[in-house]
Amino acid sequence: METSKNYSDETKSVHAGIKDNENLAVIPPIYQTSTFKFKNAEHGAAVFKGEEPGYIYTRMGNPTVEALEDAVASLENGHKGLACSSGMAAINTVFSAYLNSGDHIICSETVYGPTTALLNDVYSGFGIETTFVDIASLEDINSAVKPNTKMIYIETPGNPTLVVADLAACSEIARKIGAILVVDNTFMSPILQKPFKFGADIIIHSMTKFLNGHADVVAGMIIAKSEEDYKLLRKTLNLVGGFLAPMEAFLVHRGIKTLSVRMEIHCRNAMKIAEYLENHQKVKKTIYLGLKSHPQHELCKKQMKYFGGMISFELKGGIESGKKLMNGVKLCQLAVSLGGVESLIQHPASMTHAIMSKEDRLKAQITDGLVRISVGIENVDEIIADIDQALKMI
Repeated sequence: METSKNYSDETKSVHAGIKDNENLAVIPPIYQTSTFKFKNAEHGAAVFKGEEPGYIYTRMGNPTVEALEDAVASLENGHKGLACSSGMAAINTVFSAYLNSGDHIICSETVYGPTTALLNDVYSGFGIETTFVDIASLEDINSAVKPNTKMIYIETPGNPTLVVADLAACSEIARKIGAILVVDNTFMSPILQKPFKFGADIIIHSMTKFLNGHADVVAGMIIAKSEEDYKLLRKTLNLVGGFLAPMEAFLVHRGIKTLSVRMEIHCRNAMKIAEYLENHQKVKKTIYLGLKSHPQHELCKKQMKYFGGMISFELKGGIESGKKLMNGVKLCQLAVSLGGVESLIQHPASMTHAIMSKEDRLKAQITDGLVRISVGIENVDEIIADIDQALKMI
């Protein structure tokens, strides 16, 4: 069954990417093969030239992987997807495809820590300059523009401070300077936010997170808006080798079938937990897109269907209070990553963003007492009870 572009996200989550196979299996088979044979020499030559459809070698394309690529592209209303072995493989493929020595990139100062490290420690050595900015400030973005700016890279909401970029305004800036706008949409998923609608050129996901949803696969995805971008990215991915294996693709595709319903519960639970934290005497600040206290709440309502499953909050006691909370929770699991069915809690300054200098962390508003929760789909009252008993230990 091939899904229409007019279907809802709920229906696309279940059916997108699935085509009739030779035995009419409801679930597409796993093509666990490294290579594919040709009917004859002429057929092989035609497939290599792109004159006939077909598969050659799994690094270059595989039916199981392609089904997942088509599913995510459908949910994002994009042209075509490219499945990668991790979110970082997806990010690296995009940078490799579009950046050359002498180029300049404007990047959110609040992004996944390894993204910052990749730009500072690897791409700087290739002669690529990065300016990190407060992506919520259009003035800062405009001030960072240089004649050689080729890309604006944003993660919105940002990790872990949940700062939000005005996608339409960022797109307008990119168009004026002849740069491309790349958006990491991991925190929202295609169910809650669709960056192409607001002018993005490329979308990236760590499928390890909400798209897979079960904390058992590491994977990434790039979605291209145009055939031209897709061809460039496919060529680059084939060469750098960061492709996703068939088994992992099958698992993520299976996870996507429940994406729509999972996101609904993540959001509902997160809203209730954020309201609880906002009124707690030991919490200095609660950051959740659905709270009216969030400085970009109105922008969130324009760009998003709902407000996501991620909450950050700052404890009054700083780093020591953070450690006590980490050690006090019982239901919430102390672990990095996010987007799974289980609630995960972590301390960015000592975990996901420890790779950054303290100066850079504070500039990005990642304080020592900041805590991040990826809200799961457990009973919300039991999640709150767990956090409450841990806060009492501080």
